[in-house]
Amino acid sequence: MENRKRPLGAVVTPNDSFKTPEKRVSVVRLPDPDYMRWGVEETCRYLREEGLGEWEDTFKAQKITGVGLRDLKDADLEKIGIKCLGDRLQILHSLRKMWQIAAEANKVFNDPIHGHVELHPLLIKIIDTPQFQRLRNLKQLGGTYFVFPGASHNRFEHCIGVGHLAGQLVQALNNRQPDLVISRRDILCVQIAGLCHDLGHGPFSHMFDGKFIPKARPGISWKHENASLDMFDYLVKDNGLKPVMEQHGLVLPEDLDFIKEQIAGPPDTNAAQGQKWPYKGRSEDKSFLYEIVANKRNGIDVDKWDYFARDCYHLGIQNNFDYHRFLKFARVCEVDGQKHICTRDKEVGNLYDMFHTRNCLHRRAYQHKVGNIIETMIAEAFLKADKHIQIEGSGGKMFTLSTAIDDMEAYTKLTDHIFEQILHSSSPELAESRQILRNIICRRLYKCLGQTQADKPMSFTQEMIRSWEADLARSIPQSGAQDVRLQPEDFVVNVIFMDYGMKEKNPINNVRFYCKDDLTTAIQIRKNQVSKLLPEQFAEQLIRVYCKKTDDRSLEAAKKHFVQWCMNMNFSKPQDGDIIAPELTPLKASWSNSNEGEDGEGGGFRKGNCASVNGQKRAKVHLDFN
Repeated sequence: MENRKRPLGAVVTPNDSFKTPEKRVSVVRLPDPDYMRWGVEETCRYLREEGLGEWEDTFKAQKITGVGLRDLKDADLEKIGIKCLGDRLQILHSLRKMWQIAAEANKVFNDPIHGHVELHPLLIKIIDTPQFQRLRNLKQLGGTYFVFPGASHNRFEHCIGVGHLAGQLVQALNNRQPDLVISRRDILCVQIAGLCHDLGHGPFSHMFDGKFIPKARPGISWKHENASLDMFDYLVKDNGLKPVMEQHGLVLPEDLDFIKEQIAGPPDTNAAQGQKWPYKGRSEDKSFLYEIVANKRNGIDVDKWDYFARDCYHLGIQNNFDYHRFLKFARVCEVDGQKHICTRDKEVGNLYDMFHTRNCLHRRAYQHKVGNIIETMIAEAFLKADKHIQIEGSGGKMFTLSTAIDDMEAYTKLTDHIFEQILHSSSPELAESRQILRNIICRRLYKCLGQTQADKPMSFTQEMIRSWEADLARSIPQSGAQDVRLQPEDFVVNVIFMDYGMKEKNPINNVRFYCKDDLTTAIQIRKNQVSKLLPEQFAEQLIRVYCKKTDDRSLEAAKKHFVQWCMNMNFSKPQDGDIIAPELTPLKASWSNSNEGEDGEGGGFRKGNCASVNGQKRAKVHLDFN
């Protein structure tokens, strides 16, 4: 057994005799990790540490600081008196180590979407923590998995994908425009922000912060982005990562601020409104770095790129947007005194396609009427179970489902597994919740009565929705016998917002482009310069109504209540209104099926456009359709 020698450098103590010796990684120790701050003395010190001290006087004589190191070329070194090619190559090799992120051994992941992904050792340290591993147990699409059998992917792989794409975009900008002086610190911070942007998601992702928390704790304004910042702080502290971050060249707390600002925006929104530059992590000349992970300016960011590709892959839906093209054409240009990421003018149509893809994903999958009501039922079960679930947090304090967001130690333990915990429980207090979840498993779901829209956008509150549910119960049809009595609690009203990512605004108006003949001037391209077939509006509100009673008589009565309610509220006619309530829809004049006056309807004419002579009318048809 003597020939089984320990690997060189492995140190064994009584407590770690079974640990696998870690691979030693050589980390460049810099005077200050950010070489852009170096003066002449720091530059010379680095040369000495690299064994290049003989050229110290030459660099001093030329007053070369950290700012100039990035632009040094072989010809420059020869010009200042370093005649030997070997010496020049050695100097250039040592200098490149300072900004090349690949200077350290990366770990490779095989991802079904992006292929082989390489991640920096510091990112691996973050991934190998309980706070990040928790994401393995959070479904990316929540209740949508109950509708689309392939949608079983989790936040874990999405976050790895976003971290990878964040590095791809910032590296593309760095390679294309060295004058941006993107440092190794910048690249690493952008990757960490991409990796950690979704740490704060709760069970079933958006269901938790979109449906459960607003009802469980109506007095607070909380989103998963808030929890992502808290969870990131807890991850760093709980795993003692600050020394590791400093070892890999980060400057604290400045870089921690930068990472969190990329995830959730400026730390103080009120103060930011009165400031020209609201961020602390990076100065205004690095403004474009804030547009990579979560782009508050126009919504074009690597988070969307990953979930478009990943969700379409697992849902079985075609993805019409190719982020590789954006990577090829992305450049930084100055816009109103700030630097922003721009793309080629010919890409404007592809960006409209990108936002159209987002809208289609919401319409076909994320806001699917069955997936939507399943998440509503899960939220209802969680509400009934809230006070009866106890989760231990920091200091041994106990928290419920809705209060676990106040303590990251407790929140780390809260995942999708809470569904099975309730489903398989035997506690009498959880009987109602358990029954709701069993109904989901056995596909005994609330039934969708239909969908409608208001004439104008409205603002909604939980009180308004409850009053609508009461109005639905009172909306007894004007004709026909009503032998079923329905109560407000028999109805569920869901209000769904569909848009291009910036509510009623066109996000492309906030995108800037450059032309082939001028790579530095940013221009704006208006919708009417692109196509007349683009949408006139960029947001809409859909109102869906469900019934909890599923027997035939109750459902038939509830559908007529729904149609009558739409008439009373002056909402749009449900698509199947003429089928489910043929005796009601003719009573509302504006619901007439006549196409007169509608653009593009009735043979392609507007009212009054047809000539009175039959021959002329036929000629007009020939002209319009050929």
